[in-house]
Amino acid sequence: MSDRTRSSAYMQWAKQNHATARYNLGVSGMPGYPLAEFGVKIEDLEVNGPAGNGYAPLQEALAFKCGVTPDHVVAAAGTSMANHLAMAALLEPGDEVLIEHPAYGLLEDAARYLGAEVRRFDRPWDSGFPLDPAIVERAITPRTRMLVVTNLHNPSSALTSHEALATIGEMARRVGAWVLVDEVYLDAVFDPPQRSAIHLGENFVVTTSLTKVYGLSGLRCGWILARPDLAHKMWLLNDLFGVNAAHPAELLSVIALAKLPEIAGRTRALLERNREIFNRFLSGCAALQARPMEFGTVSFPRLARGSGDDFCRLLREKYETSVVPGSFFGMEQHFRLGICCPTATLITGLERLADALSKR
Repeated sequence: MSDRTRSSAYMQWAKQNHATARYNLGVSGMPGYPLAEFGVKIEDLEVNGPAGNGYAPLQEALAFKCGVTPDHVVAAAGTSMANHLAMAALLEPGDEVLIEHPAYGLLEDAARYLGAEVRRFDRPWDSGFPLDPAIVERAITPRTRMLVVTNLHNPSSALTSHEALATIGEMARRVGAWVLVDEVYLDAVFDPPQRSAIHLGENFVVTTSLTKVYGLSGLRCGWILARPDLAHKMWLLNDLFGVNAAHPAELLSVIALAKLPEIAGRTRALLERNREIFNRFLSGCAALQARPMEFGTVSFPRLARGSGDDFCRLLREKYETSVVPGSFFGMEQHFRLGICCPTATLITGLERLADALSKR
Protein backbone atom coordinates (compact mmCIF):
# COMPACT_ATOMS: atom_id res chain seq x y z
CA MET A 1 0.00 0.00 0.00
CA SER A 2 1.40 3.39 -0.99
CA ASP A 3 1.88 6.00 1.75
CA ARG A 4 0.79 8.77 -0.59
CA THR A 5 -1.87 11.17 0.69
CA ARG A 6 -5.34 9.82 -0.10
CA SER A 7 -7.46 12.36 1.74
CA SER A 8 -7.45 15.90 3.07
CA ALA A 9 -7.36 16.33 6.84
CA TYR A 10 -8.53 19.91 6.41
CA MET A 11 -11.58 19.03 4.32
CA GLN A 12 -12.60 16.29 6.76
CA TRP A 13 -12.34 18.76 9.64
CA ALA A 14 -14.23 21.45 7.72
CA LYS A 15 -17.11 19.14 6.84
CA GLN A 16 -17.44 17.71 10.34
CA ASN A 17 -16.84 20.74 12.56
CA HIS A 18 -16.21 24.08 10.98
CA ALA A 19 -19.32 24.36 8.81
CA THR A 20 -21.71 23.73 11.71
CA ALA A 21 -20.48 26.52 14.01
CA ARG A 22 -23.09 29.07 15.07
CA TYR A 23 -20.65 31.92 14.38
CA ASN A 24 -18.52 30.76 11.49
CA LEU A 25 -15.49 33.00 11.04
CA GLY A 26 -13.57 30.26 9.28
CA VAL A 27 -15.39 30.51 5.97
CA SER A 28 -13.20 31.89 3.17
CA GLY A 29 -15.80 32.37 0.44
CA MET A 30 -18.75 34.70 0.00
CA PRO A 31 -22.23 33.68 1.13
CA GLY A 32 -24.12 31.89 -1.61
CA TYR A 33 -25.48 34.06 -4.39
CA PRO A 34 -29.21 33.23 -4.59
CA LEU A 35 -30.64 31.54 -7.64
CA ALA A 36 -33.56 33.98 -7.56
CA GLU A 37 -31.14 36.78 -8.49
CA PHE A 38 -30.12 35.05 -11.73
CA GLY A 39 -33.36 36.02 -13.44
CA VAL A 40 -33.46 32.58 -15.03
CA LYS A 41 -36.59 30.71 -16.10
CA ILE A 42 -36.91 26.94 -16.22
CA GLU A 43 -37.11 27.07 -20.02
CA ASP A 44 -33.63 28.64 -20.06
CA LEU A 45 -32.18 25.38 -18.72
CA GLU A 46 -31.65 21.93 -20.17
CA VAL A 47 -30.45 18.73 -18.52
CA ASN A 48 -28.31 17.53 -21.40
CA GLY A 49 -25.93 19.48 -23.58
CA PRO A 50 -23.39 18.87 -26.33
CA ALA A 51 -20.49 16.55 -25.59
CA GLY A 52 -16.92 17.63 -26.16
CA ASN A 53 -14.09 19.53 -24.53
CA GLY A 54 -16.10 22.21 -22.78
CA TYR A 55 -19.36 23.99 -23.50
CA ALA A 56 -18.48 26.53 -26.20
CA PRO A 57 -20.42 29.53 -24.78
CA LEU A 58 -18.82 28.95 -21.38
CA GLN A 59 -15.35 28.53 -22.89
CA GLU A 60 -15.80 31.82 -24.74
CA ALA A 61 -17.10 33.66 -21.67
CA LEU A 62 -14.22 32.45 -19.51
CA ALA A 63 -11.70 33.33 -22.20
CA PHE A 64 -13.15 36.83 -22.51
CA LYS A 65 -13.02 37.36 -18.75
CA CYS A 66 -9.36 36.29 -18.59
CA GLY A 67 -8.12 38.00 -21.76
CA VAL A 68 -7.13 34.80 -23.58
CA THR A 69 -8.49 32.70 -26.43
CA PRO A 70 -10.78 29.71 -25.68
CA ASP A 71 -8.05 27.20 -26.52
CA HIS A 72 -6.20 28.36 -23.38
CA VAL A 73 -9.15 27.42 -21.12
CA VAL A 74 -9.86 24.06 -19.48
CA ALA A 75 -13.10 23.90 -17.50
CA ALA A 76 -12.92 21.98 -14.23
CA ALA A 77 -15.10 21.19 -11.23
CA GLY A 78 -13.87 23.98 -8.97
CA THR A 79 -10.35 25.17 -8.24
CA SER A 80 -9.39 22.01 -6.36
CA MET A 81 -10.04 19.82 -9.39
CA ALA A 82 -8.34 22.42 -11.58
CA ASN A 83 -5.21 22.18 -9.40
CA HIS A 84 -5.33 18.40 -9.49
CA LEU A 85 -5.70 18.28 -13.28
CA ALA A 86 -2.89 20.78 -13.82
CA MET A 87 -0.50 18.89 -11.54
CA ALA A 88 -1.48 15.49 -12.91
CA ALA A 89 -0.90 16.63 -16.49
CA LEU A 90 2.49 18.21 -15.82
CA LEU A 91 4.14 16.06 -13.14
CA GLU A 92 5.63 12.60 -13.05
CA PRO A 93 6.16 10.54 -9.87
CA GLY A 94 9.37 11.63 -8.19
CA ASP A 95 9.33 15.16 -9.65
CA GLU A 96 10.35 17.89 -7.24
CA VAL A 97 7.62 20.41 -6.46
CA LEU A 98 8.38 23.60 -4.56
CA ILE A 99 5.37 24.88 -2.57
CA GLU A 100 5.03 28.03 -0.49
CA HIS A 101 4.80 27.88 3.30
CA PRO A 102 2.27 28.46 4.76
CA ALA A 103 0.09 26.93 2.07
CA TYR A 104 -3.44 25.70 1.55
CA GLY A 105 -3.15 22.05 2.54
CA LEU A 106 -4.88 20.58 -0.52
CA LEU A 107 -2.08 21.86 -2.77
CA GLU A 108 0.51 19.78 -0.95
CA ASP A 109 -1.91 16.86 -0.58
CA ALA A 110 -2.53 16.75 -4.34
CA ALA A 111 1.18 16.91 -5.17
CA ARG A 112 2.01 14.11 -2.75
CA TYR A 113 -0.89 12.00 -4.01
CA LEU A 114 0.61 12.25 -7.49
CA GLY A 115 3.94 10.98 -6.17
CA ALA A 116 5.80 14.28 -6.22
CA GLU A 117 8.67 15.07 -3.87
CA VAL A 118 7.52 18.21 -2.06
CA ARG A 119 9.89 20.89 -0.83
CA ARG A 120 8.88 24.17 0.81
CA PHE A 121 9.96 27.82 0.82
CA ASP A 122 8.92 30.39 3.39
CA ARG A 123 6.61 33.36 3.15
CA PRO A 124 7.69 35.11 6.39
CA TRP A 125 4.80 35.97 8.71
CA ASP A 126 6.57 38.88 10.42
CA SER A 127 6.77 40.84 7.16
CA GLY A 128 3.22 40.10 6.01
CA PHE A 129 3.75 36.81 4.13
CA PRO A 130 5.37 38.28 0.98
CA LEU A 131 6.33 36.08 -1.95
CA ASP A 132 10.01 37.02 -1.98
CA PRO A 133 11.94 36.04 -5.14
CA ALA A 134 15.20 35.96 -3.14
CA ILE A 135 13.78 33.26 -0.86
CA VAL A 136 12.51 31.28 -3.85
CA GLU A 137 15.91 31.55 -5.53
CA ARG A 138 17.58 29.94 -2.51
CA ALA A 139 15.07 27.09 -2.54
CA ILE A 140 14.80 26.24 -6.25
CA THR A 141 17.07 23.48 -7.57
CA PRO A 142 17.87 21.98 -11.00
CA ARG A 143 15.45 19.17 -10.06
CA THR A 144 12.49 21.49 -9.49
CA ARG A 145 9.72 20.82 -12.01
CA MET A 146 6.96 23.00 -10.56
CA LEU A 147 6.55 25.97 -8.22
CA VAL A 148 3.14 26.31 -6.58
CA VAL A 149 1.89 29.61 -5.15
CA THR A 150 -1.41 31.30 -4.35
CA ASN A 151 -2.30 34.88 -5.23
CA LEU A 152 -3.97 36.24 -3.20
CA HIS A 153 -2.09 34.15 -0.67
CA ASN A 154 -4.15 31.55 1.14
CA PRO A 155 -4.22 31.91 4.16
CA SER A 156 -3.08 35.55 4.56
CA SER A 157 -4.57 37.43 1.54
CA ALA A 158 -1.13 38.91 0.73
CA LEU A 159 -0.97 40.20 -2.86
CA THR A 160 2.03 39.36 -5.05
CA SER A 161 3.00 41.84 -7.75
CA HIS A 162 3.37 40.90 -11.40
CA GLU A 163 7.01 41.94 -11.14
CA ALA A 164 7.72 39.41 -8.38
CA LEU A 165 5.84 36.66 -10.22
CA ALA A 166 7.69 37.44 -13.46
CA THR A 167 11.03 37.16 -11.64
CA ILE A 168 10.03 33.81 -10.18
CA GLY A 169 8.81 32.69 -13.59
CA GLU A 170 12.21 33.41 -15.09
CA MET A 171 13.93 31.39 -12.33
CA ALA A 172 11.58 28.51 -13.08
CA ARG A 173 12.14 28.78 -16.82
CA ARG A 174 15.91 28.45 -16.36
CA VAL A 175 15.52 25.06 -14.65
CA GLY A 176 12.67 23.87 -16.89
CA ALA A 177 9.92 24.25 -14.26
CA TRP A 178 6.27 25.29 -14.41
CA VAL A 179 4.74 27.96 -12.18
CA LEU A 180 1.26 27.03 -10.97
CA VAL A 181 -0.60 30.05 -9.60
CA ASP A 182 -3.89 29.47 -7.78
CA GLU A 183 -5.80 32.75 -8.27
CA VAL A 184 -9.12 31.78 -6.70
CA TYR A 185 -9.05 34.84 -4.39
CA LEU A 186 -7.47 37.34 -6.81
CA ASP A 187 -10.76 38.91 -7.90
CA ALA A 188 -11.18 40.14 -4.31
CA VAL A 189 -8.77 42.96 -5.24
CA PHE A 190 -11.08 45.56 -6.75
CA ASP A 191 -8.99 48.71 -7.05
CA PRO A 192 -7.21 48.23 -9.32
CA PRO A 193 -8.43 44.90 -10.75
CA GLN A 194 -5.57 42.43 -11.12
CA ARG A 195 -4.47 40.81 -14.38
CA SER A 196 -3.95 37.05 -14.38
CA ALA A 197 -0.43 35.62 -14.20
CA ILE A 198 -1.18 33.60 -17.35
CA HIS A 199 0.06 36.61 -19.32
CA LEU A 200 3.55 36.41 -17.78
CA GLY A 201 4.90 33.54 -19.87
CA GLU A 202 4.31 30.11 -21.35
CA ASN A 203 5.58 28.30 -18.26
CA PHE A 204 2.74 29.79 -16.17
CA VAL A 205 -0.40 27.76 -15.46
CA VAL A 206 -3.26 29.41 -13.59
CA THR A 207 -6.24 27.96 -11.74
CA THR A 208 -9.33 29.69 -10.37
CA SER A 209 -13.13 29.53 -10.09
CA LEU A 210 -16.29 31.49 -9.37
CA THR A 211 -16.47 29.94 -5.90
CA LYS A 212 -14.76 32.15 -3.33
CA VAL A 213 -15.21 35.73 -4.48
CA TYR A 214 -18.65 35.40 -6.05
CA GLY A 215 -20.53 32.98 -3.79
CA LEU A 216 -21.17 30.54 -6.64
CA SER A 217 -19.69 27.37 -5.17
CA GLY A 218 -22.63 25.22 -6.21
CA LEU A 219 -21.94 25.79 -9.90
CA ARG A 220 -18.49 24.15 -9.55
CA CYS A 221 -17.32 26.54 -12.27
CA GLY A 222 -13.54 26.29 -12.11
CA TRP A 223 -10.96 26.47 -14.86
CA ILE A 224 -7.31 26.21 -15.81
CA LEU A 225 -5.48 28.68 -18.03
CA ALA A 226 -2.55 27.20 -19.92
CA ARG A 227 -0.92 27.38 -23.32
CA PRO A 228 -3.04 25.49 -25.90
CA ASP A 229 -0.94 22.31 -26.14
CA LEU A 230 -1.02 21.90 -22.36
CA ALA A 231 -4.72 22.71 -22.26
CA HIS A 232 -5.37 19.92 -24.77
CA LYS A 233 -3.36 17.51 -22.63
CA MET A 234 -5.48 18.45 -19.61
CA TRP A 235 -8.71 17.94 -21.52
CA LEU A 236 -7.56 14.43 -22.42
CA LEU A 237 -6.68 13.70 -18.80
CA ASN A 238 -10.08 14.96 -17.68
CA ASP A 239 -11.64 12.10 -19.64
CA LEU A 240 -10.42 9.89 -16.77
CA PHE A 241 -12.21 12.02 -14.17
CA GLY A 242 -15.19 14.18 -15.08
CA VAL A 243 -15.58 13.64 -18.85
CA ASN A 244 -18.41 16.21 -19.21
CA ALA A 245 -19.74 18.75 -16.72
CA ALA A 246 -23.34 18.96 -15.53
CA HIS A 247 -25.02 20.98 -18.28
CA PRO A 248 -27.43 22.99 -16.09
CA ALA A 249 -24.39 24.24 -14.17
CA GLU A 250 -22.70 25.22 -17.44
CA LEU A 251 -25.76 27.19 -18.53
CA LEU A 252 -26.02 28.93 -15.16
CA SER A 253 -22.30 29.70 -15.23
CA VAL A 254 -22.68 31.51 -18.56
CA ILE A 255 -25.51 33.56 -17.05
CA ALA A 256 -23.44 34.27 -13.93
CA LEU A 257 -20.46 35.45 -15.98
CA ALA A 258 -22.70 37.94 -17.77
CA LYS A 259 -23.82 39.23 -14.36
CA LEU A 260 -20.35 39.21 -12.81
CA PRO A 261 -20.00 43.01 -12.40
CA GLU A 262 -23.25 43.07 -10.43
CA ILE A 263 -22.22 40.07 -8.32
CA ALA A 264 -18.80 41.61 -7.72
CA GLY A 265 -20.49 44.78 -6.47
CA ARG A 266 -22.27 42.73 -3.80
CA THR A 267 -18.96 41.17 -2.78
CA ARG A 268 -17.12 44.47 -2.65
CA ALA A 269 -19.76 46.12 -0.47
CA LEU A 270 -19.70 43.31 2.09
CA LEU A 271 -15.91 42.98 2.20
CA GLU A 272 -15.30 46.72 2.54
CA ARG A 273 -17.79 46.97 5.39
CA ASN A 274 -16.45 43.89 7.16
CA ARG A 275 -12.80 44.77 6.59
CA GLU A 276 -13.26 48.06 8.41
CA ILE A 277 -14.86 46.23 11.36
CA PHE A 278 -12.11 43.61 11.48
CA ASN A 279 -9.25 46.10 11.21
CA ARG A 280 -10.75 48.16 14.01
CA PHE A 281 -10.96 45.00 16.14
CA LEU A 282 -7.39 44.04 15.28
CA SER A 283 -5.98 47.45 16.19
CA GLY A 284 -7.30 47.08 19.73
CA CYS A 285 -6.34 43.43 20.25
CA ALA A 286 -2.87 43.04 21.76
CA ALA A 287 -3.31 39.26 21.96
CA LEU A 288 -3.15 38.92 18.15
CA GLN A 289 -0.38 39.86 15.73
CA ALA A 290 -1.36 40.61 12.14
CA ARG A 291 -1.23 43.40 9.61
CA PRO A 292 -4.44 45.24 8.77
CA MET A 293 -6.32 43.73 5.84
CA GLU A 294 -6.14 45.65 2.55
CA PHE A 295 -8.13 43.24 0.40
CA GLY A 296 -9.17 39.61 0.23
CA THR A 297 -11.50 37.49 2.33
CA VAL A 298 -9.19 36.04 5.02
CA SER A 299 -6.58 37.03 7.57
CA PHE A 300 -4.01 34.78 9.28
CA PRO A 301 -3.31 36.31 12.71
CA ARG A 302 -0.74 34.94 15.13
CA LEU A 303 -1.46 34.43 18.79
CA ALA A 304 0.95 36.40 20.96
CA ARG A 305 1.24 33.30 23.12
CA GLY A 306 -0.08 29.78 23.36
CA SER A 307 -1.29 27.05 21.04
CA GLY A 308 -3.50 27.91 18.11
CA ASP A 309 -5.08 24.46 18.09
CA ASP A 310 -6.00 24.71 21.78
CA PHE A 311 -7.44 28.18 21.27
CA CYS A 312 -9.51 27.14 18.24
CA ARG A 313 -10.90 24.22 20.23
CA LEU A 314 -11.82 26.50 23.15
CA LEU A 315 -13.43 29.00 20.79
CA ARG A 316 -15.50 26.31 19.10
CA GLU A 317 -16.58 24.41 22.22
CA LYS A 318 -17.29 27.26 24.65
CA TYR A 319 -18.06 30.20 22.38
CA GLU A 320 -19.82 28.51 19.42
CA THR A 321 -17.39 30.26 17.08
CA SER A 322 -15.16 28.69 14.46
CA VAL A 323 -11.89 29.73 12.87
CA VAL A 324 -9.46 27.47 11.00
CA PRO A 325 -6.54 26.15 13.07
CA GLY A 326 -3.19 27.27 11.68
CA SER A 327 -1.86 23.72 11.92
CA PHE A 328 -3.77 22.97 8.70
CA PHE A 329 -1.39 25.46 7.05
CA GLY A 330 1.71 24.30 8.90
CA MET A 331 1.75 27.20 11.42
CA GLU A 332 0.31 26.08 14.75
CA GLN A 333 0.40 29.46 16.51
CA HIS A 334 -1.81 31.06 13.85
CA PHE A 335 -5.41 30.66 12.75
CA ARG A 336 -7.27 31.69 9.59
CA LEU A 337 -10.23 34.02 10.03
CA GLY A 338 -12.67 34.94 7.28
CA ILE A 339 -14.49 38.27 6.99
CA CYS A 340 -16.89 37.27 4.22
CA CYS A 341 -19.71 36.13 6.50
CA PRO A 342 -22.77 38.33 7.10
CA THR A 343 -21.76 41.47 9.01
CA ALA A 344 -23.87 40.60 12.07
CA THR A 345 -22.13 37.23 12.29
CA LEU A 346 -18.72 38.88 12.06
CA ILE A 347 -19.50 41.40 14.81
CA THR A 348 -20.78 38.78 17.24
CA GLY A 349 -18.04 36.32 16.33
CA LEU A 350 -15.34 38.92 17.00
CA GLU A 351 -16.93 39.74 20.35
CA ARG A 352 -16.76 36.07 21.28
CA LEU A 353 -13.22 35.83 19.96
CA ALA A 354 -12.20 38.75 22.18
CA ASP A 355 -13.89 37.14 25.17
CA ALA A 356 -12.09 33.85 24.56
CA LEU A 357 -8.74 35.65 24.24
CA SER A 358 -9.31 37.46 27.53
CA LYS A 359 -9.93 34.18 29.37
CA ARG A 360 -6.64 32.55 28.33
